[in-house]
Amino acid sequence: MSTTSISKKNVLDAFQFRHATKEFDATKKLSDEDINYILQLANLSPSSFGMEPWHFVVVQDKDLRESLKPVAWGAPVKLDTASHFILGLSMKKPMIKVGSDHVMHIMKDIKQLPPDILEMYAGFYKQFHESDFDLDTDKKVFDWASKQTYIALGNMMTGAAMVGIDSCPIEGFHIEKTEALLKEKFDIDTDKFGLSYMVAFGHRKADPPHPKVRRSLDQIVTWK
Repeated sequence: MSTTSISKKNVLDAFQFRHATKEFDATKKLSDEDINYILQLANLSPSSFGMEPWHFVVVQDKDLRESLKPVAWGAPVKLDTASHFILGLSMKKPMIKVGSDHVMHIMKDIKQLPPDILEMYAGFYKQFHESDFDLDTDKKVFDWASKQTYIALGNMMTGAAMVGIDSCPIEGFHIEKTEALLKEKFDIDTDKFGLSYMVAFGHRKADPPHPKVRRSLDQIVTWK
């Protein structure tokens, strides 16, 4: 495996290029190679303890997209125009709790930890949940899993921008109504997964109306 030599300027240019695209050019579709590249960025993203507490649903069916509009006030234009529309799901407590099938699958089958290391790793994971982060409620566990799923979101959007693909992250939805819809129409087990965000990908219909603005570094960074 070799490292690439992408210049810092090219990376910063991609960050300048990226913006929350409100409307996409519906005539410009991403290739299979493009969307697989974006999904691979999610797949290669880091997560706490390497537990990958996420699942991504790519919604291309027109009727399913239409069904999301009444419960996702921030999404209608994107649902109509984006080339690809993804739901970022995070695991709930039954999936990611200490000793769950998923946790053991990650340690045994994915990481292939030998028995002595597995026991030690499981002990660290138990301590993390029960004392370090005090993940003692369903909400705390889901919020923790969502934090990991957001890492994948950032990587997908940044990686897309680096190859000239636009995106828009969406949190404008009613969580209870949306999860009820996901259970009814998307066949998602909402006892195991919750919706953290939606994200649209494609190519912008027009350039953003205003230049990117941010606070200066000295306002957000403290050196000690």
